[in-house]
Amino acid sequence: MSVKTVAVCNFADLKDGQMKEVSFENEGKVVVYRLGDAVHATSAFCTHYGAPLAKGVLTADGRVVCPWHGACFNICTGDIEDAPAPSALYSFKTHIADGKIFVTADVTRTVKANMSRPPKLLSTGAVPAGKGVVIVGGGAGAFHTVESLREHGYSGNITVLSKEMHAPIDRTKLSKALITNSAKIEWRSASDLKIRYGTTLRLGVTVISVDTTTKQVIFEGGKESASYDQLILASGGTPRRLPIEGADLANVYTFRGIEDAKKVDADAQEGKRMVVIGSSFISMELVVAVSKRKLASIDVIGMEEFPFEAVLGKEVGKGLKKYHESQGVRFHMKTKVDKIVASESNPSQASGVVVNGQTIPADFVVMGVGVAPATEFLKQSGFTLEKDGGIKVDEYLRVPGHADVYAIGDIAWYPQVGTGESRRIEHWNVASNQGRAVGMTISGNPQPFVKIPIFWSAQGQQLRYCGTGAGYEDVIITGDPDEMKFIAYYVKDNRVVAVASMQNDPVVSKASELLRLGIMPSPDEIREGKNLLDVDISCAESKVRIENA
Repeated sequence: MSVKTVAVCNFADLKDGQMKEVSFENEGKVVVYRLGDAVHATSAFCTHYGAPLAKGVLTADGRVVCPWHGACFNICTGDIEDAPAPSALYSFKTHIADGKIFVTADVTRTVKANMSRPPKLLSTGAVPAGKGVVIVGGGAGAFHTVESLREHGYSGNITVLSKEMHAPIDRTKLSKALITNSAKIEWRSASDLKIRYGTTLRLGVTVISVDTTTKQVIFEGGKESASYDQLILASGGTPRRLPIEGADLANVYTFRGIEDAKKVDADAQEGKRMVVIGSSFISMELVVAVSKRKLASIDVIGMEEFPFEAVLGKEVGKGLKKYHESQGVRFHMKTKVDKIVASESNPSQASGVVVNGQTIPADFVVMGVGVAPATEFLKQSGFTLEKDGGIKVDEYLRVPGHADVYAIGDIAWYPQVGTGESRRIEHWNVASNQGRAVGMTISGNPQPFVKIPIFWSAQGQQLRYCGTGAGYEDVIITGDPDEMKFIAYYVKDNRVVAVASMQNDPVVSKASELLRLGIMPSPDEIREGKNLLDVDISCAESKVRIENA
């Protein structure tokens, strides 16, 4: 350990509510923050994908938000506030002398290669007590639940029942980068979860029912069961297949996991013809991922006039469509698939997709037409499901009528901040933050779920989005979607309820905090040119103003 104390900048150069990235020794960097007269310091890079935190958003209640994907940290301790951060930051001691800010730090902890602080686990499950927590599902929600449970002192047993054959992964990289090796994108290895987190990870497990009377989860065809004190349902979604002729041909793929990525990766080779059914985010991310592979053709079939129209609106969808067309993608919009035709030479393989009586040739087909909540196992277990197969929870993510049962992620209909309206949101980051909230609740600190949804998508440029824009009534746009540089504000009931952007960081990170604090500017203010980045939420005075709002 090489601990040094270094003068990093003049105190007068750091105003109240400001943060600044400064050098530390030769190759190191830290971020210093000033709130009132107090100065704090942390490592300089987000532990998710390494974004420079100084380009993010600082809030007066001591949060720094990553400019890219909404990860949030406590500037006093470095602890995780919000996913998708998988690890905390280092925090460093500061003092002021002779008009300068001094930071004391281990030099090795200030370099980007060591940007993640090992978790401070208050418990590793070393003391078996009772049946413990059982988590059904092995995705992002499960991973962040385990992290949160141990961070907040839960000492009981934790068992994860996962249908997948690997530890929880960064699933977003499957569609965005077609990564096919799970080991490269695991958040924690199975051995790490076992040794450091005291967690039993059962892989390749199919849960068939839950007995809430005896508090048991039944799996492996009824041959095995796991008893629980608390049960967390985090089973995610199952990709839909259109009920059309040819949907089950061998080279017609859905896309959800590693095995799906392997199939698409193997087929998406130079000279091949790809047809994508559905113009969803997953579909279009796959199009971007394979666009440089010199495929003979990429055809996208969508029901809307423009891709993403239902979420982002016509104007943004039009701009994104224009970009993809510039990359050689052909769109067949405002249409639906008649059937998928089999090859004459190999009847098990698809050779084309028929739309409007015309056949689009295909060497392989990807169906990106959404997911259904993976809740089949709950139907015979006494749970009341919504029409779409989801399950309703309260503000603490508890399933009403079933003691000690929680539901998170793609399957959960949960009350929205501000309106109380129940809605199911299929965002990877929502599942992650819900896992963190449930972990705190079970550990003894009840945590209502009040996080603002955030997602991102690789569409030539990085698209950022925060809020809940479903049912928006108007869209206010600054910039030019045709140039992939814009900010879009989604309006409902005369309130800005969601914001999307491209090439305008950290606008969406700032918008998420304004929504959280309840001080988002009005639609009229936006139309008159109000810039979200000019709204002060960082200095001590702003904290008083926000608290009194």
